[in-house]
Amino acid sequence: MNLVADIGNTLAKLAVTEGGEVIAQCCAERFRPEQAGELLASYPGVERAIVSSTRGDGEEAAAALRRFVRRCLEFTPRTPVPLRNAYLTPESLGRDRLAAAVGAAALFPATPVLVVDFGTALTLDLVTADGTFRGGFISPGVRMRFRALHDYTARLPLCAPTAEQLPLGDTTERCIAQGVMAGVTHEIEGHVARLEAEHAGLRTIFTGGDAKYFVKRIKNTIFADRNLVFRGLDRILEYNASEEVSD
Repeated sequence: MNLVADIGNTLAKLAVTEGGEVIAQCCAERFRPEQAGELLASYPGVERAIVSSTRGDGEEAAAALRRFVRRCLEFTPRTPVPLRNAYLTPESLGRDRLAAAVGAAALFPATPVLVVDFGTALTLDLVTADGTFRGGFISPGVRMRFRALHDYTARLPLCAPTAEQLPLGDTTERCIAQGVMAGVTHEIEGHVARLEAEHAGLRTIFTGGDAKYFVKRIKNTIFADRNLVFRGLDRILEYNASEEVSD
């Protein structure tokens, strides 16, 4: 069993994994070492951990977790991963993006995979069939779009994601909701259509908090995995452990 810590822009998420699958998890607005201790109290067999942070506190979090586990790996741009990385600026590549790509490649080896992550930002990243991370697209996330319409206008209300699908909005609130949801849908469909034409057998994986709103909206065959980043971080931890053994 392993402990995986994914400290993102909005939430700090912890999971216990076994055999690559999440068996327990919790989250909070900020990383708290005592929360990890509480989670691990139920899983005394955990001896290794990995920390990924987009907030710049990964080293501090890793040091805190070493109080509870025998070994803790901080995931940085220099950490070996089981993918080739063709990104030209690896230092600026979000840890969560690369981890999700690793998780996707583990699910569908030797297959082109497009990861669509509905987080604070909407990201789409391609892993080609030869196991290479190629990069992709970043645009405002779903809730960021709603927030922008509210913050940068005088009278538009703050709306939220919806499962409702209408041909046209008939109130201002519905116009905003349907406009944002349809805009994200068409954006993703456009990327998927082009990449499917370029990469035969492309699989698309949705992950992230708002993915549930789009699985039914988008007609292509979609595989959803809300634990994709956890899966990828666990795979990276196992990969580095095996590399150390082989050395």
